[in-house]
Amino acid sequence: MIEQILFVLVTGLGAWGFARSVGKIRRNIQLGRDEDRTDNAPARWRNMARVAMGQSKMGTRPVAAFFHVLIYVGFILINIEVLEIFLDGLLGTHRILSVLGPVYHAAISFFELLAVGVLAACVVFLWRRNVSKVGRFSGLEMTGFPVKDANTILIVEVVLMAALLFMNAAEAQIYQMQLLTGQGMISEVKEAGWVISNLLAPIYGDASLESLHLAERVLWWLHWLGILAFLNYLPFSKHFHIIMAFPNTWYASLKPAGQLNNMPEVTKEVKLMLDPNANPYAAPAEGEASAPKRFGAKDVTDLSWKSLMDAYTCTECGRCTSVCPANTTGKKLSPRKIMMDTRDRLEEVGRNLDAHGMDFTDNKALLGDYISKEEIRACTTCNACVEACPVQINPVNIIVELRRYMMMEESDVPAEWAGMFGNVQNNGAPWQFPAADRASWMQKS
Repeated sequence: MIEQILFVLVTGLGAWGFARSVGKIRRNIQLGRDEDRTDNAPARWRNMARVAMGQSKMGTRPVAAFFHVLIYVGFILINIEVLEIFLDGLLGTHRILSVLGPVYHAAISFFELLAVGVLAACVVFLWRRNVSKVGRFSGLEMTGFPVKDANTILIVEVVLMAALLFMNAAEAQIYQMQLLTGQGMISEVKEAGWVISNLLAPIYGDASLESLHLAERVLWWLHWLGILAFLNYLPFSKHFHIIMAFPNTWYASLKPAGQLNNMPEVTKEVKLMLDPNANPYAAPAEGEASAPKRFGAKDVTDLSWKSLMDAYTCTECGRCTSVCPANTTGKKLSPRKIMMDTRDRLEEVGRNLDAHGMDFTDNKALLGDYISKEEIRACTTCNACVEACPVQINPVNIIVELRRYMMMEESDVPAEWAGMFGNVQNNGAPWQFPAADRASWMQKS
């Protein structure tokens, strides 16, 4: 009964901590501008099933895809055994699902094989990050916590899988001991012929039944406390994408790739210019905004909530940066850094909100204090980063909004760009030739 009460208290505390962190993240995301992403629900469900559940975009890198899917599938199915641990702790039972008999024991063997697969994948990923040093895991933004975070999660996963296997091994040894002492039946031992734990059981040697029961309980608690710790660490980690990938792909844009969003205010002005009968001084219609708060984005609260959700979904895998033509040619731009900076700034704004309230300003902004103008000017808006992202994050949306602020609010435009804009406006093309002469280059001299 004491253990049962302790389990309820610890689990409740862990669930409360996780819910509190998720609540703050949800609040932070809602600080962004409103944007409707609820159209065509069937297509959105299909997209989420294909990209988030089906891991469809992982296949471009087969080695990483294989081991990532192994971890993904392993954790999903192993959670069935975790469900049993939860029920046992809550109800004070022991292996409550064992009433399923041979089906249960076959499932445990399968879960153990998956656990070994997860262990192998974690070792491979640790090797790729720390020994072979895969290029896309490096960069100016990949120092300090981001490096420790990736290793921490992999090590925690190794500990969780090891605790599960050695817990089962202790129980397998208990079955054998009970059979030898006449306390168990041979049918029980045969049914509990768990593939991996039976191989590990001899590690306990000649330990007494009391010692084996103690080992099983210690490892049971280690596994459960590890899960709660993992759950509460997730909101502070890049691995929060294992949760955020699902809503992020559901809300992903269904528009053609590369299609930019027009600013309604600018569209309205252009229509007024083209309509000779329009009154530019007329009062806005009921429900129509008279003027935007800001053209483009200077800080995270000027971005849409979907861009802020993207920031929390970023896996920091570096696929975006590795295919960015600006980055590969030595420019300062890194799409991964754009997402990490956006998340870091949003976290800072959230902490300020908690400490000082809505009206507080720290005189800092995403543009300038986190992301430099040099970075966003280097972007070609080719959307290679968007195409490469396994969870459909769109760094280009953030870059375009920051650029719009620079140009439309600060009039900060390089001379070369200003000349091009003038040519587009006057000649309908980036070059200094009137429309009538645009095809002159084809004429023979």
